[in-house]
Amino acid sequence: MTNFNNEPRKRFLALDTSTAVLGVAVTADGELLHEINASGERNHSVHLLPIIEQALQASATAPDMIGGVAVGVGPGSYTGTRIAVTAAKTLAWAWNVPVTGVSSLHALAWGGYHAARTQRQEGAAAEPPAGETAGPDWIIPLMDARRGQAYSALFAADGDNPPQRLAPDAIRLMADWVQELDALLKTAADEGRQPGRLLFTGETGLHGSPEALAALAGAGGIEVMPYELEGRWTGFLAEAGIYEEAADIHALIPNYTQLTEAEANLRRSREGSLNK
Repeated sequence: MTNFNNEPRKRFLALDTSTAVLGVAVTADGELLHEINASGERNHSVHLLPIIEQALQASATAPDMIGGVAVGVGPGSYTGTRIAVTAAKTLAWAWNVPVTGVSSLHALAWGGYHAARTQRQEGAAAEPPAGETAGPDWIIPLMDARRGQAYSALFAADGDNPPQRLAPDAIRLMADWVQELDALLKTAADEGRQPGRLLFTGETGLHGSPEALAALAGAGGIEVMPYELEGRWTGFLAEAGIYEEAADIHALIPNYTQLTEAEANLRRSREGSLNK
C-alpha cells in the first residue's frame, strides 16, 4: 500500500478521457476552481498533460496543494480511458497523493441532470411533465458502443446531491435496455415509488431518439438531454466520498465492461486452437 502524506486535502485534480471530450478540472470543497473541456478524442494523448498544466496554472494550484487525483475509469473509449488512468496514476505517485477511480457514466449522469435542471430553470425549453408522483428522477446516461449497443446505467437524483446508483455500469443492447427500463418502471409504480421524470442524457442522438425509446412512449415524464461530459463532475464525485481511494495506485485499472475486439478475437483464436 502506498503511504500518503497527512496534510489537509484542499484540492482535487479531476481527469476524464473516456469520451470524445478531454475533461480536466480543479475542484475544492464542492466548488469548481477551473475547468477545461476540449473536444478531439484522437488527440487526448497529445493534449492531456499540457491541459493539466494550464488548469493548474489558471487556478493557481501548485502540486503541493493537491490532496488527491480523481479519474474517470470508464466505461467508454478503451484507448481514451487508458490515457487518463495512466496519467492519474503517474501524477498521484509523483505527488504522493491518493487516486480515486470514478465511474464515467456516474459523472455523465450528474452533469446531464444538472444541465437539464438548469435548462428548465432558465426556461430555455418547455418543461416536460413529471410523473404523477413527485419521486426522485431516474437518469439514464448513454455512451454509444456501436452495433445498437450503449454503455449505460441507472441512477436516481433529487436536488443537488449526487445521483444514487440503481443499476450497474454495463454495455447493453439498447432495444433490450429500454424493455428492461419499462419493466422497472412498472414495478416502481406498483410499489408507489414511480420516478418524477425519466432523463436520458449523454450521447442521445442515436439512442435517445423517439424510435429508440418507443417502448417507453406510454410511460410519461420522458426527457432527453444531449450532454458532453465535463471534468468537474468526476472531481465532485470523488470529493463526495462515493468512491474509495485506490489502496494501491498501480492496481487501478479502467472499467471496460467487455473485452476489446482485439482481445476477443485473440481469445476466440486460442479457443479454436485448443479445440482442434
